[in-house]
Amino acid sequence: MTSTATSVSSKNAVTTKARHVGALRLWLGALAALIVAMILVGGATRLTDSGLSITEWQPIVGAIPPLNEADWQKAFAAYQKIPEYTELKHGMSLDAFKTIYWWEWAHRLLGRLIGVAFFVPFVVFWMAGYIPRPLRPKLIGLFLLGGLQGAVGWYMVKSGLVERTDVSQYRLAAHFGIALLILGYTLWLLFSLGREKLPARTVPHARSTVCIAGFVLALIVVQILAGALVAGLDAGLGFNTWPLINGAFVPSGLGEASPWYLNLFENPLTVQFDHRMLGYIVVAAAIAQALWLAARGASQTLIGSALTLALFAILQATLGVWTLLLAVPIALGLAHQAGAIAVFAAALYHLFLARHSPLLSPQRLTPR
Repeated sequence: MTSTATSVSSKNAVTTKARHVGALRLWLGALAALIVAMILVGGATRLTDSGLSITEWQPIVGAIPPLNEADWQKAFAAYQKIPEYTELKHGMSLDAFKTIYWWEWAHRLLGRLIGVAFFVPFVVFWMAGYIPRPLRPKLIGLFLLGGLQGAVGWYMVKSGLVERTDVSQYRLAAHFGIALLILGYTLWLLFSLGREKLPARTVPHARSTVCIAGFVLALIVVQILAGALVAGLDAGLGFNTWPLINGAFVPSGLGEASPWYLNLFENPLTVQFDHRMLGYIVVAAAIAQALWLAARGASQTLIGSALTLALFAILQATLGVWTLLLAVPIALGLAHQAGAIAVFAAALYHLFLARHSPLLSPQRLTPR
Protein backbone atom coordinates (compact mmCIF):
# COMPACT_ATOMS: atom_id res chain seq x y z
CA MET A 1 0.00 0.00 0.00
CA THR A 2 2.83 2.33 0.95
CA SER A 3 4.71 1.39 -2.22
CA THR A 4 1.66 2.22 -4.34
CA ALA A 5 1.21 5.59 -2.62
CA THR A 6 4.89 6.40 -3.12
CA SER A 7 4.66 5.48 -6.80
CA VAL A 8 1.61 7.68 -7.31
CA SER A 9 3.29 10.54 -5.47
CA SER A 10 6.39 10.17 -7.63
CA LYS A 11 4.35 10.19 -10.83
CA ASN A 12 2.46 13.28 -9.69
CA ALA A 13 5.77 15.06 -8.96
CA VAL A 14 7.07 14.20 -12.43
CA THR A 15 3.83 15.44 -14.02
CA THR A 16 3.97 18.67 -12.03
CA LYS A 17 7.60 19.27 -13.00
CA ALA A 18 6.80 18.65 -16.67
CA ARG A 19 3.94 21.15 -16.46
CA HIS A 20 6.24 23.74 -14.89
CA VAL A 21 8.89 23.18 -17.55
CA GLY A 22 6.27 23.45 -20.30
CA ALA A 23 5.04 26.79 -18.94
CA LEU A 24 8.58 28.15 -18.65
CA ARG A 25 9.40 27.02 -22.19
CA LEU A 26 6.31 28.77 -23.54
CA TRP A 27 7.25 31.95 -21.68
CA LEU A 28 10.90 31.99 -22.81
CA GLY A 29 9.89 31.07 -26.35
CA ALA A 30 7.49 34.02 -26.45
CA LEU A 31 10.23 36.30 -25.10
CA ALA A 32 12.64 35.10 -27.78
CA ALA A 33 10.02 35.80 -30.46
CA LEU A 34 9.50 39.32 -29.09
CA ILE A 35 13.26 39.93 -29.07
CA VAL A 36 13.49 38.84 -32.71
CA ALA A 37 10.58 41.15 -33.56
CA MET A 38 12.32 44.03 -31.82
CA ILE A 39 15.57 43.38 -33.69
CA LEU A 40 13.71 43.42 -37.00
CA VAL A 41 11.76 46.57 -36.14
CA GLY A 42 15.08 48.10 -35.14
CA GLY A 43 16.39 47.14 -38.58
CA ALA A 44 13.41 48.80 -40.22
CA THR A 45 14.02 51.87 -38.08
CA ARG A 46 17.57 52.00 -39.38
CA LEU A 47 16.63 51.40 -43.01
CA THR A 48 13.95 54.12 -42.94
CA ASP A 49 16.23 56.62 -41.14
CA SER A 50 13.75 56.80 -38.28
CA GLY A 51 16.04 56.29 -35.29
CA LEU A 52 16.51 59.97 -34.45
CA SER A 53 12.87 61.02 -34.81
CA ILE A 54 12.28 60.89 -31.03
CA THR A 55 14.84 63.13 -29.37
CA GLU A 56 14.02 62.37 -25.72
CA TRP A 57 14.26 59.27 -23.57
CA GLN A 58 11.21 59.00 -21.34
CA PRO A 59 10.86 55.35 -20.27
CA ILE A 60 7.38 55.80 -18.74
CA VAL A 61 5.52 58.74 -20.30
CA GLY A 62 7.27 58.16 -23.62
CA ALA A 63 5.02 55.14 -24.15
CA ILE A 64 2.21 57.58 -24.99
CA PRO A 65 2.56 58.92 -28.57
CA PRO A 66 1.42 62.39 -29.65
CA LEU A 67 -2.37 62.50 -29.29
CA ASN A 68 -3.23 65.78 -30.99
CA GLU A 69 -1.90 68.30 -33.47
CA ALA A 70 -0.16 70.34 -30.78
CA ASP A 71 1.71 67.25 -29.55
CA TRP A 72 2.80 66.41 -33.09
CA GLN A 73 4.05 69.95 -33.70
CA LYS A 74 6.04 69.83 -30.45
CA ALA A 75 7.68 66.51 -31.39
CA PHE A 76 8.40 67.77 -34.91
CA ALA A 77 9.90 71.02 -33.56
CA ALA A 78 12.31 69.00 -31.39
CA TYR A 79 13.37 66.94 -34.42
CA GLN A 80 13.90 70.09 -36.50
CA LYS A 81 16.68 71.17 -34.11
CA ILE A 82 19.01 68.22 -34.74
CA PRO A 83 21.61 68.01 -37.54
CA GLU A 84 19.83 65.20 -39.38
CA TYR A 85 16.95 67.55 -40.13
CA THR A 86 18.89 70.76 -40.69
CA GLU A 87 21.51 69.17 -42.97
CA LEU A 88 19.71 66.28 -44.65
CA LYS A 89 15.93 66.60 -44.34
CA HIS A 90 15.23 70.30 -44.22
CA GLY A 91 11.73 70.96 -45.49
CA MET A 92 10.35 67.55 -44.50
CA SER A 93 6.57 67.59 -44.13
CA LEU A 94 4.79 66.76 -40.89
CA ASP A 95 3.23 63.69 -42.51
CA ALA A 96 6.66 62.39 -43.50
CA PHE A 97 7.87 63.00 -39.95
CA LYS A 98 4.94 61.02 -38.56
CA THR A 99 6.00 58.03 -40.65
CA ILE A 100 9.51 57.88 -39.21
CA TYR A 101 8.22 58.73 -35.73
CA TRP A 102 5.92 55.71 -35.69
CA TRP A 103 8.79 53.35 -36.58
CA GLU A 104 10.94 54.58 -33.69
CA TRP A 105 7.97 54.65 -31.32
CA ALA A 106 7.11 51.04 -32.23
CA HIS A 107 10.72 50.02 -31.60
CA ARG A 108 10.72 51.60 -28.15
CA LEU A 109 7.25 50.25 -27.36
CA LEU A 110 8.46 46.72 -28.12
CA GLY A 111 11.31 47.26 -25.66
CA ARG A 112 8.83 48.24 -22.96
CA LEU A 113 6.57 45.31 -23.88
CA ILE A 114 9.48 42.88 -23.55
CA GLY A 115 10.22 44.28 -20.09
CA VAL A 116 6.62 43.71 -18.97
CA ALA A 117 6.45 40.30 -20.71
CA PHE A 118 9.50 39.27 -18.72
CA PHE A 119 8.82 40.82 -15.32
CA VAL A 120 5.16 39.95 -14.73
CA PRO A 121 5.39 36.21 -15.57
CA PHE A 122 8.72 36.04 -13.72
CA VAL A 123 7.10 37.24 -10.49
CA VAL A 124 4.08 34.98 -10.98
CA PHE A 125 6.19 31.90 -11.74
CA TRP A 126 8.50 32.59 -8.80
CA MET A 127 5.61 32.94 -6.37
CA ALA A 128 3.99 29.80 -7.76
CA GLY A 129 7.19 27.81 -7.33
CA TYR A 130 7.67 27.13 -11.03
CA ILE A 131 11.23 28.45 -11.26
CA PRO A 132 13.99 26.11 -10.03
CA ARG A 133 16.43 27.76 -7.63
CA PRO A 134 19.47 27.50 -10.00
CA LEU A 135 17.50 29.25 -12.76
CA ARG A 136 16.53 32.31 -10.71
CA PRO A 137 19.85 34.23 -10.83
CA LYS A 138 20.14 33.49 -14.55
CA LEU A 139 16.72 35.03 -15.18
CA ILE A 140 17.59 38.04 -13.04
CA GLY A 141 20.74 38.44 -15.13
CA LEU A 142 18.61 38.36 -18.27
CA PHE A 143 16.42 41.14 -16.89
CA LEU A 144 19.47 43.27 -16.06
CA LEU A 145 20.77 42.78 -19.60
CA GLY A 146 17.46 44.11 -20.89
CA GLY A 147 17.87 47.24 -18.75
CA LEU A 148 21.42 47.69 -20.02
CA GLN A 149 20.16 47.41 -23.59
CA GLY A 150 17.70 50.24 -23.05
CA ALA A 151 20.45 52.50 -21.70
CA VAL A 152 22.82 51.61 -24.56
CA GLY A 153 20.01 52.28 -27.05
CA TRP A 154 19.60 55.81 -25.74
CA TYR A 155 23.41 56.25 -25.63
CA MET A 156 23.39 55.34 -29.33
CA VAL A 157 20.61 57.79 -30.19
CA LYS A 158 22.38 60.61 -28.31
CA SER A 159 25.37 60.26 -30.64
CA GLY A 160 23.24 61.55 -33.52
CA LEU A 161 21.52 64.47 -31.82
CA VAL A 162 24.24 67.11 -31.59
CA GLU A 163 27.18 66.97 -34.02
CA ARG A 164 26.38 64.07 -36.34
CA THR A 165 23.64 63.50 -38.89
CA ASP A 166 23.52 59.82 -37.96
CA VAL A 167 24.25 57.60 -34.98
CA SER A 168 27.75 56.32 -34.29
CA GLN A 169 28.42 53.01 -36.04
CA TYR A 170 30.34 51.89 -32.95
CA ARG A 171 27.34 52.46 -30.70
CA LEU A 172 25.03 50.87 -33.26
CA ALA A 173 27.20 47.74 -33.32
CA ALA A 174 27.25 47.67 -29.50
CA HIS A 175 23.46 48.04 -29.36
CA PHE A 176 22.96 45.24 -31.86
CA GLY A 177 25.58 43.08 -30.16
CA ILE A 178 23.79 43.31 -26.82
CA ALA A 179 20.49 42.44 -28.54
CA LEU A 180 22.19 39.36 -29.96
CA LEU A 181 23.56 38.49 -26.51
CA ILE A 182 20.11 38.79 -24.95
CA LEU A 183 18.56 36.63 -27.66
CA GLY A 184 21.32 34.03 -27.37
CA TYR A 185 21.05 33.92 -23.58
CA THR A 186 17.28 33.51 -23.77
CA LEU A 187 17.57 30.72 -26.31
CA TRP A 188 20.25 28.93 -24.27
CA LEU A 189 18.01 28.98 -21.20
CA LEU A 190 15.17 27.69 -23.37
CA PHE A 191 17.29 24.87 -24.77
CA SER A 192 18.42 23.90 -21.26
CA LEU A 193 15.00 23.69 -19.63
CA GLY A 194 14.07 20.20 -18.52
CA ARG A 195 17.34 18.68 -19.67
CA GLU A 196 19.05 16.79 -16.90
CA LYS A 197 22.81 17.22 -16.75
CA LEU A 198 24.44 13.86 -17.50
CA PRO A 199 27.58 12.66 -15.76
CA ALA A 200 30.63 13.42 -17.89
CA ARG A 201 31.48 9.75 -18.38
CA THR A 202 28.14 9.07 -20.09
CA VAL A 203 28.57 11.86 -22.62
CA PRO A 204 31.27 10.72 -25.05
CA HIS A 205 31.54 14.04 -26.88
CA ALA A 206 35.00 15.22 -27.79
CA ARG A 207 36.34 18.61 -26.74
CA SER A 208 37.30 19.29 -30.35
CA THR A 209 33.65 19.04 -31.44
CA VAL A 210 32.59 21.64 -28.89
CA CYS A 211 35.56 23.88 -29.72
CA ILE A 212 34.81 23.78 -33.45
CA ALA A 213 31.13 24.52 -32.85
CA GLY A 214 32.12 27.43 -30.60
CA PHE A 215 34.58 28.72 -33.18
CA VAL A 216 31.97 28.68 -35.96
CA LEU A 217 29.51 30.49 -33.67
CA ALA A 218 32.15 33.10 -32.85
CA LEU A 219 32.80 33.64 -36.56
CA ILE A 220 29.09 34.19 -37.12
CA VAL A 221 28.89 36.72 -34.28
CA VAL A 222 31.87 38.64 -35.69
CA GLN A 223 30.22 38.59 -39.12
CA ILE A 224 26.94 39.91 -37.72
CA LEU A 225 28.74 42.72 -35.89
CA ALA A 226 30.57 43.52 -39.13
CA GLY A 227 27.14 43.74 -40.74
CA ALA A 228 26.14 46.26 -38.06
CA LEU A 229 29.14 48.39 -39.05
CA VAL A 230 28.04 48.12 -42.68
CA ALA A 231 24.59 49.38 -41.66
CA GLY A 232 26.05 52.13 -39.48
CA LEU A 233 28.15 53.47 -42.35
CA ASP A 234 25.53 52.82 -45.05
CA ALA A 235 28.31 50.82 -46.70
CA GLY A 236 25.81 48.60 -48.48
CA LEU A 237 24.57 51.52 -50.55
CA GLY A 238 27.84 51.73 -52.49
CA PHE A 239 30.00 49.30 -54.44
CA ASN A 240 26.93 47.35 -55.52
CA THR A 241 28.63 44.79 -57.72
CA TRP A 242 29.58 41.18 -57.08
CA PRO A 243 31.92 39.29 -56.94
CA LEU A 244 34.19 42.19 -57.91
CA ILE A 245 34.38 45.66 -56.38
CA ASN A 246 35.35 48.41 -58.81
CA GLY A 247 36.48 45.72 -61.21
CA ALA A 248 38.75 43.90 -58.75
CA PHE A 249 38.33 41.19 -56.15
CA VAL A 250 40.63 43.16 -53.83
CA PRO A 251 39.94 46.80 -54.77
CA SER A 252 42.24 49.73 -54.21
CA GLY A 253 41.31 52.13 -51.45
CA LEU A 254 41.02 49.57 -48.64
CA GLY A 255 43.69 51.33 -46.58
CA GLU A 256 43.03 55.00 -47.25
CA ALA A 257 42.26 55.95 -43.65
CA SER A 258 45.06 56.67 -41.21
CA PRO A 259 45.96 55.17 -38.82
CA TRP A 260 45.41 51.88 -40.66
CA TYR A 261 43.11 50.25 -38.12
CA LEU A 262 40.45 52.91 -38.66
CA ASN A 263 39.83 51.35 -42.07
CA LEU A 264 38.29 48.37 -40.29
CA PHE A 265 35.62 50.56 -38.70
CA GLU A 266 35.33 53.84 -40.60
CA ASN A 267 36.21 53.19 -44.26
CA PRO A 268 32.95 52.10 -45.96
CA LEU A 269 34.83 50.24 -48.72
CA THR A 270 36.94 48.28 -46.24
CA VAL A 271 34.00 47.56 -43.96
CA GLN A 272 31.96 46.17 -46.84
CA PHE A 273 34.95 44.18 -48.15
CA ASP A 274 35.53 42.66 -44.69
CA HIS A 275 31.84 41.75 -44.43
CA ARG A 276 32.05 39.96 -47.79
CA MET A 277 35.19 38.04 -46.85
CA LEU A 278 33.76 37.03 -43.49
CA GLY A 279 30.66 35.79 -45.31
CA TYR A 280 32.77 33.48 -47.44
CA ILE A 281 34.66 32.26 -44.37
CA VAL A 282 31.45 31.54 -42.44
CA VAL A 283 30.01 29.48 -45.32
CA ALA A 284 33.26 27.53 -45.72
CA ALA A 285 33.54 26.91 -41.97
CA ALA A 286 29.93 25.73 -41.66
CA ILE A 287 30.32 23.30 -44.57
CA ALA A 288 33.68 22.05 -43.27
CA GLN A 289 32.19 21.43 -39.83
CA ALA A 290 29.38 19.29 -41.27
CA LEU A 291 31.80 17.28 -43.41
CA TRP A 292 34.15 16.77 -40.47
CA LEU A 293 31.35 15.46 -38.26
CA ALA A 294 30.15 13.12 -41.01
CA ALA A 295 33.69 11.78 -41.49
CA ARG A 296 33.97 11.10 -37.77
CA GLY A 297 30.73 9.15 -37.72
CA ALA A 298 28.98 11.61 -35.43
CA SER A 299 25.39 11.11 -34.36
CA GLN A 300 22.65 11.94 -36.84
CA THR A 301 21.46 14.69 -34.50
CA LEU A 302 24.79 16.50 -34.62
CA ILE A 303 25.27 15.99 -38.35
CA GLY A 304 21.72 17.18 -38.97
CA SER A 305 22.17 20.40 -36.97
CA ALA A 306 25.52 21.05 -38.70
CA LEU A 307 23.97 20.55 -42.14
CA THR A 308 21.08 22.85 -41.21
CA LEU A 309 23.55 25.52 -40.17
CA ALA A 310 25.52 25.11 -43.42
CA LEU A 311 22.33 25.42 -45.47
CA PHE A 312 21.27 28.54 -43.57
CA ALA A 313 24.73 30.06 -44.09
CA ILE A 314 24.60 29.43 -47.86
CA LEU A 315 21.10 30.91 -48.13
CA GLN A 316 22.12 33.92 -46.05
CA ALA A 317 25.16 34.60 -48.22
CA THR A 318 23.02 34.35 -51.35
CA LEU A 319 20.48 36.73 -49.84
CA GLY A 320 23.29 39.11 -48.91
CA VAL A 321 24.53 39.25 -52.50
CA TRP A 322 20.99 39.84 -53.78
CA THR A 323 20.47 42.63 -51.24
CA LEU A 324 23.76 44.25 -52.23
CA LEU A 325 23.08 44.13 -55.96
CA LEU A 326 19.74 45.89 -55.46
CA ALA A 327 21.29 48.55 -53.16
CA VAL A 328 19.53 47.37 -50.00
CA PRO A 329 15.79 47.73 -50.53
CA ILE A 330 13.98 47.68 -47.18
CA ALA A 331 12.28 44.30 -47.65
CA LEU A 332 15.52 42.54 -48.61
CA GLY A 333 17.49 44.36 -45.94
CA LEU A 334 15.10 43.08 -43.27
CA ALA A 335 15.13 39.59 -44.79
CA HIS A 336 18.93 39.63 -44.63
CA GLN A 337 18.80 40.66 -40.98
CA ALA A 338 16.29 37.90 -40.24
CA GLY A 339 18.59 35.45 -42.01
CA ALA A 340 21.47 36.52 -39.78
CA ILE A 341 19.34 35.78 -36.71
CA ALA A 342 18.42 32.36 -38.11
CA VAL A 343 22.09 31.50 -38.77
CA PHE A 344 23.04 32.65 -35.27
CA ALA A 345 20.25 30.60 -33.65
CA ALA A 346 21.19 27.51 -35.68
CA ALA A 347 24.86 27.83 -34.68
CA LEU A 348 23.92 28.33 -31.03
CA TYR A 349 21.68 25.26 -31.06
CA HIS A 350 24.41 23.21 -32.72
CA LEU A 351 26.84 24.26 -29.98
CA PHE A 352 24.27 23.28 -27.36
CA LEU A 353 23.86 19.85 -28.95
CA ALA A 354 27.63 19.43 -29.17
CA ARG A 355 27.83 20.03 -25.42
CA HIS A 356 24.88 17.83 -24.46
CA SER A 357 24.57 15.06 -27.05
CA PRO A 358 26.64 11.94 -27.65
CA LEU A 359 29.28 12.56 -30.29
CA LEU A 360 29.22 9.14 -31.94
CA SER A 361 26.38 7.45 -33.75
CA PRO A 362 24.79 4.40 -32.05
CA GLN A 363 26.58 2.13 -34.55
CA ARG A 364 29.97 3.52 -33.49
CA LEU A 365 29.05 3.19 -29.79
CA THR A 366 28.05 -0.49 -30.10
CA PRO A 367 30.91 -2.81 -28.95
CA ARG A 368 32.17 -5.20 -31.59
